[in-house]
Amino acid sequence: MDMKIELISVPVADIDRAKDFYVRAGFNADHDTTVDEQTRFVQLTPPGSACSIVLDLNFTPMEPGAQKGIQCVVADADEALTFLRDRGIEASDVDDQPWGRFVYFSDPDDNTWALQELPAWSQQ
Repeated sequence: MDMKIELISVPVADIDRAKDFYVRAGFNADHDTTVDEQTRFVQLTPPGSACSIVLDLNFTPMEPGAQKGIQCVVADADEALTFLRDRGIEASDVDDQPWGRFVYFSDPDDNTWALQELPAWSQQ
């Protein structure tokens, strides 16, 4: 039996501001549908990912900024850092660790992300 993570809620205070941020960060805007006065479904997908995010105003009890440590794998941490900064996204310098090279960033609500370049030994 397969169990695939396909959608993660990211709690935000302002959907338009968050959508703009994630599109600038390179995410594909898959869906933006207003269901009713209380519900707007905005789904975005990081480039190359099988898992998407939904911008969450009221789908979960999480407060804006509560989602910490979402992690994506990238081929090159330096390239990812340049990609983000070229689009006006504040991101950490590359953090070299024995288990990979990381770039960290936060959205406008302080939901946090890590982009990890896997170490060569893990790719053998």
